[in-house]
Amino acid sequence: MKIALLSTFYPFRGGIAQFSSALLKAFESNNVVKAFNFKRQYPQFLFPGETQFVKEEDTADEIISERLLDSINPISFSKTAKAINHFQPTLFISNYWMTFFGPSMGNVAKRINSNIVKIAIVHNIIPHEKRFFDNAANRYFIKNHDAFVVLSEIVEKDLLKIAPNAKILKLQHPNYSHFGEKISHDYARNKLGIETEKKTILFFGIIRDYKGLDVLLDSFGQLSDDYQLLIAGECYGAFDKYQAKININKNKSRIFLHLKYISDQEVVNYFSAADVCILPYKSATQSGITAISHHFELPLIATDVGGLKETIKNGENGLIVDSSDSDKIKIAIEKYFNMQLKSQFEQKLAKENEENSWTNFADKIIKFSSEIAVNTREK
Repeated sequence: MKIALLSTFYPFRGGIAQFSSALLKAFESNNVVKAFNFKRQYPQFLFPGETQFVKEEDTADEIISERLLDSINPISFSKTAKAINHFQPTLFISNYWMTFFGPSMGNVAKRINSNIVKIAIVHNIIPHEKRFFDNAANRYFIKNHDAFVVLSEIVEKDLLKIAPNAKILKLQHPNYSHFGEKISHDYARNKLGIETEKKTILFFGIIRDYKGLDVLLDSFGQLSDDYQLLIAGECYGAFDKYQAKININKNKSRIFLHLKYISDQEVVNYFSAADVCILPYKSATQSGITAISHHFELPLIATDVGGLKETIKNGENGLIVDSSDSDKIKIAIEKYFNMQLKSQFEQKLAKENEENSWTNFADKIIKFSSEIAVNTREK
């Protein structure tokens, strides 16, 4: 099968670029695949982080792609679609994760030849920070695709509210494997400059309001001095409110801040050093952090929002807290360590990892696209 994959790829960085790279490699084993990339993803003034691009010191998959799509230049929409049509794919796949891209990616999909099956992998429909154009952008994007792949039940429900007759395949987010294998617990902690004997809690990823770091800081302040908290990730917006909580936290001497974008080669240090990863989210659909953590067989404690409990199974491979409440998260942390659940959960994750591969994920999309093609021809 010839597959055109429209998404963000290298030299852009971040979770969607990593997802797209892993998916492309999985497709390549049995198909002819071409990556179509953004020329400009966001105007710089709209981007809240340090940079959109991979730095020289970063290790990243240098995916070869055709960089054509400019999210705010309509001329590029037709150029991108023309290039994809010229490739003559059997299947067109786009990654959709933010309503900002609804007009550009939706317009490209609209221009794709009608004999090509058009599937969107939808990471989010309802954004965490809502904007006036969200509904219109979603509807425009959705109507220009034939079918959809979602990674959680909540996204499926959100999608069906907009398009009740949409053809949807729900799959679990595959685990990321390009970060390498886990290293020695003590070695990782020494590299990060944290204590080797403390019970270590990890908060990892981009820091945004909805991710509940403020709640976790309140929880950590209630724990004994047996614990330490490792916070690793770039902050989108001011860190002031979190720093204010840290300043008055009775355990502030055991809070270790790594406030930066964590490069691919550094990720292993954090997940090897930790005893548990915490997702204290106030809202969510799913999280790419679960895919990283599960790859390293590191259990998670997460709140019951979005689709988190679909992959973090309470009492089997992690713990689910019913709300983003500091007292409840503190109780779950103590339960995890007091009942010595880590080993039990690690064993479960190891078994799940054997099935949750990118190859299986890609094969299921291929099968789904064939079914969509048959249904389309029959009509």
